Amino acid sequence: MPHAPPLGPLLRQFAAGSALACEPVDQGLLNRGYRLRTTLGRYFLKHHFDPETADPAAIARRHRATQRLADLGVPVAPALAGRDGRTVAVVGGHAYALHPWIEGRHRHGGQLGTGQCGRLGALLGRVHAGLEHVMQPAYRRARAEPAESADPADTFSLIDELLARVRRHHPADAFDELARHRLLERRALLERHADRRPPRGASVGWVHGDFHPFNLLYRGDAPAAIVDWDRLGLRPRAEEAVRAAAIFFVQPAGTLDLPKVRAYARAYRRAAGATPSQLAAAVHRVWWERLNDFWMLRWHYERGDTRADLQFPAASALAVWWTREYDAVCGAFAD
Repeated sequence: MPHAPPLGPLLRQFAAGSALACEPVDQGLLNRGYRLRTTLGRYFLKHHFDPETADPAAIARRHRATQRLADLGVPVAPALAGRDGRTVAVVGGHAYALHPWIEGRHRHGGQLGTGQCGRLGALLGRVHAGLEHVMQPAYRRARAEPAESADPADTFSLIDELLARVRRHHPADAFDELARHRLLERRALLERHADRRPPRGASVGWVHGDFHPFNLLYRGDAPAAIVDWDRLGLRPRAEEAVRAAAIFFVQPAGTLDLPKVRAYARAYRRAAGATPSQLAAAVHRVWWERLNDFWMLRWHYERGDTRADLQFPAASALAVWWTREYDAVCGAFAD
């Protein structure tokens, strides 16, 4: 097994029995996960590999937050404590955590009925409201300034750099052709809409940071666990709600299922105590973010990492459609 975890020391530290089977879990772009079966049960073993989120003290703080959310009834899978009472084990300079195995499956928005979309929005609203409660002492100690929105001048430079990388790639393939088309198209859109750059973001609150279908497990029709809290942090909450909807409800042609978005957003606003104007402002900022964001192309051409390539056609088309249907999208979130 590539990157096999040190099961002996880990299982001894967590008092989790002897290993019977250990299989890598495919989902996940930044960290490594394993389905683990031992003489004492089934677990999810997480190797915190991404340098940005792998600090053991920070992982432990996230574990404490998710345990508090679990105490409030939010569906999560809290980390298990080892013999020493700690939830993070450091072996060979690498950080690991052990979680109970949650049986379930991932579901995207196309697999959810309208009522389930409402329950999804209410769940994220509960997460935001719960984090505001359990993280309040930390919030007073660590306030974050709202971020500046993307500067189109920087984006124009990035587009030129990416176009040069596309031209240098030989032989050109279908991905190169689509990338070139979208880059030129996006440059034209930004030239037309550069005067719509939003001001500095709204006030921040605690958010999951990466709420999307691969980080939510369903058992039947009900959410069983929200997983992967590595991006827990202080950011504008309404923007996370919009960003999550743009992932859950994007369709293959690069459009959003607006009736489902409306059901989701109404339930989110009720659960989180958010106002229509806050959601409308978040729609504008996330739309602008999408216009200026090329992370999938940067992974492909700068890092040679193609894991996000399959997402690129729909994601790149969404920015174009969203610009054309801006008022309808805003209405779905704010009505």
